[in-house]
Formats: sequence, C-alpha cells, structure tokens
Amino acid sequence: MIAAAEEERFSRRKHGKRPVPFAAWELPELAAAWCLEQAGLRPEDLDGVAYSYDPQLVVPGGPGQDERWEDLRTTYAHRAPNFLATALPGLDAAQVRFVPHHIAHAASAGLAAPYRESAVLVCDGRGEAVSHLAGHYRDGELTVLASQALPHSLGLMYEDLTQHLGFLRSSDEYKVMALASYGEPRFLREMRELVYATGDGGFRVEPIDWSVYAKALGKGEKWTADHADLAASVQARLEEVLLDLATWLHERTGARYLTMAGGVALNCVANTRLFAEGPFEEVWVQPAAGDSGTALGGALHLAQANGDPVTPMPGAALGRGWSDEELGAWLDVARVPYERPADLAATVAAELAADRVIAWFQGRAEYGPRALGRRSLLAHPGNPRNTERLNDVKGREQFRPIAPMVLAERAPMIFGRGPMSSPYMLFVHDVRPEWRDRIPAVVHVDGTARIQTVERGRDPLLARLLEEFEARTGLPVVVNTSLNTAGRPMVDDPRDALECFGSAPVDVLVLGPYVVRRGAVFAG
Repeated sequence: MIAAAEEERFSRRKHGKRPVPFAAWELPELAAAWCLEQAGLRPEDLDGVAYSYDPQLVVPGGPGQDERWEDLRTTYAHRAPNFLATALPGLDAAQVRFVPHHIAHAASAGLAAPYRESAVLVCDGRGEAVSHLAGHYRDGELTVLASQALPHSLGLMYEDLTQHLGFLRSSDEYKVMALASYGEPRFLREMRELVYATGDGGFRVEPIDWSVYAKALGKGEKWTADHADLAASVQARLEEVLLDLATWLHERTGARYLTMAGGVALNCVANTRLFAEGPFEEVWVQPAAGDSGTALGGALHLAQANGDPVTPMPGAALGRGWSDEELGAWLDVARVPYERPADLAATVAAELAADRVIAWFQGRAEYGPRALGRRSLLAHPGNPRNTERLNDVKGREQFRPIAPMVLAERAPMIFGRGPMSSPYMLFVHDVRPEWRDRIPAVVHVDGTARIQTVERGRDPLLARLLEEFEARTGLPVVVNTSLNTAGRPMVDDPRDALECFGSAPVDVLVLGPYVVRRGAVFAG
C-alpha cells in the first residue's frame, strides 16, 4: 500500500460529495491522480482499477431502493469506466473492474488485517442488493457464509434515525451514537420486536415509525429526553443484533479473530461490546471502514485475484505529507512569524500544560475519519471546561465528546474494558473511577472515552510529547480531536492548517517542526 486518501481532503467538500444517490457520478479524481503520482505511475500503466459497486447485481425495482434515483445511480455505475477514463487521461476503460460492494468492504478488512485467517463481518446501509456479509478469510481466499437481502439493513435503520433526529443521514450517524449516551434504552423492548437476528446469519428490520417514540426534529432543533432515549434504545439493539451475528459467524468458522468493515463498523460503542462480550479473541476494524475504505478493499481484491502478493495494512498514515523545507516555505509565503524550537515535544508540552489549544500538523495525513495525531487539535485533559471550549472551537454540538491520546503501556492503568491496543480510535473504553476527576475533559457522560493508544516505535514524536506533558502535569493523557471545524473535512495540507488557525480560536499552530503562536501573528 503506497498511498490512500479521500477526495474530501483535496476538494474540501465533506465526503467529497453530498451523501445522496444522485451524486454517484462524482468520482475521486483528485485523490486518484495524487495516488498515481505517489506511486510514480501514469494511468496507462495500470493493470486494473477497482470500482466498488457492480451494477450487474442490482435488481431493478428491488426492495430497499430509492425509486426516485436508483435508475440514475445504476446508469452512472455502468458508465463509470468511461467517466474514469475521462478523469484520468490515458486510462484504458477496459481496465476498470466492478467489485461487488460488500466484497470490497470485506477485502478492506480481511486482506488488510494482520492475520492470515479471520472471520469477516460487513454491515452498512446497502450495496447493490444486500446490506451485510459474513464470511471467512483463509490465506487470502474469502468464503461468503451469509448475506442479508434488502430492504433489511442495520445501517439504513441507523440512517433513518439520524434523519429523524435532525442530523444529516449518511453523514452524521456518529452524532446519534454520542447522543445515545445521554439517554436510557427505554424503548428497547419495542426495538427487540422490530429488529432481530434470524438464526441463519441474517436479520430482519421491520418498518419503524420513529414518531411513536419521539417527534421528528428539524436541523438545529433541541433534542429532549425522548430523543436521547430513542437513540439509546436503537444503539443498544444494534449492539445486541451484532453480537448475535458475530456468535453465529464464530460457530461457523471457529476463527480466533474477527475483522470488520462497513459504515456500521465505525460505531465504536458496538465494537467494544463485540470485543468484550463476543466470542472472538480479537476484533480488528479497518480504520477507513466506511465507503471510502472500499477503494482499498477493491484494490486488494483485484491484486489477490491476480496472484499478486498482498501485505497487511502498514497503518493509517497513507495520505499527503510535506518535508520540513516545504512546510517552512509555506510559512514564509504566508508571512507569519514562526520559530523552530530545539525540542519540539518539550515546547508543545509546556504550551499544553499552560492550557493552550494546539493545532498539530505532522507527517502524512490519516486515511479514514479519525484524527490519529497527524491532523489533530490537542489540549489539556484536566480542565473540565476544555470539552466545551474545543466544541466551541470546532463549532459543533456540545453533547459531542472529545477523545484522549495515551501511550500504549500507560493505557491499562487508566482505561478498562476495550482492547488495549487501539491505534485507530475505533473502540470505547471505561475510564477507571480514580481517573475520572483527573481527566474530566475526555470522559463522556457515560464514564467512557474513545482512546487512541500511541506506540513509541510507530509515533516517537507523539510518545515524547505525552511523556513531556506527564512530566509537567502528572497526567499521561492529552486531548486529541480532529483538526477541522464543523461541516468541513479534516485539515490536510499546509494551507488548510493556516486557514483553520486564522479562523478558529487556536492558541498555537505546530506545522512540522515549526511553531506559530497566535499572539505573535495577531499582535497589534
């Protein structure tokens, strides 16, 4: 794996396009061109291009389709090879291969994971005609054991609830997960009658009238206890059904490891319950588990089918990066005063200890939706006001939690329940009671935190920063949330970082080895 990046990082449009069916014609042209450049390839050099949707599998007029747009979506998919050949001059359209959507998701987990054998579970909104896949990878070969035909879909159920609660469907589902922590699963009995596993590896989702439980909210309308309780009930039922599916899959495979992808696999609360209560020894979730990850999975699937060697994912730092000299040139062009401290980790740790908010830009950008210490906002976890403060900086809802970053060897002392190696921030962990008052900014209302563990060998600079901060404060944890503002993609290039720093109340920008202080930039 040479490079992976989402179109949104280049176009600066969230998700690269609107999350609606009629946007299917929009392709990741900028990201594709950059990936080729990184590999030193031209479009005509390519042996194959994966398109992670096979229009031949679509059943015209089938269940679970948006009848207003389905024909258009399928038409765009059929014509994607020509669209891609136009976007990448020199590409032979015949080299484009349609990979079934859930096969691409499965490959992005089973072939990217550090295991030669694993059970694989894919759940999302929908693919061509199904919403789920359960299978078994052994030595690169996938055996599909079950799939769930539409209209039954756990992902679409969660999307429908997202829209009912006044959020943007196919985009804001993580907000529902956060809101669920504020409620009680008061409607769980009703949800169990409407959403259930069928004992054959599949499930059913009956039609749900959400208004029976809580009135529909418009964008920006204030939620009530009923809305939080509804979110909690659906979240709890989702977790229970996933446990049923995982148990069935384990009984069929006997595998030690479960690998996961699909949009539902970004539900870190459900992931933790699968790890804590499920039958598998380990649960591994691909960091770009949503649809953007099907680009990776499709490519791996084609490579494997071609007999090419496929190696595990090296990490999530697969996006754009710049040299120190290039970053310095950006700062010179921007005409902002900056310094290059002799000990960057110690300098930034001192700023954090003084309760300043840091915009942290280092190395290659992350692939996937989580900030993993490459494009992050950092802050002091001991100040309870920093949750509200960072949500204000980002311009987002105050019920949204912020996350902790911690050295891997220090994590078990502070956190429990979830897997202690959590480099991709895809699980939640209980915060041990004796630590909750010490790091209140990163403790969610339910006493949990979505941690990122840092390994010295993989991220030596982050490791030193955490050590320096602990030396000053006694706290081995730093707040880590994504470097962006609400509705905008994560910062990716130096210009993005400077624009964010200039428009948001951030105290210090760290751009590679350089430090820019707000007071120096805006003095006088």
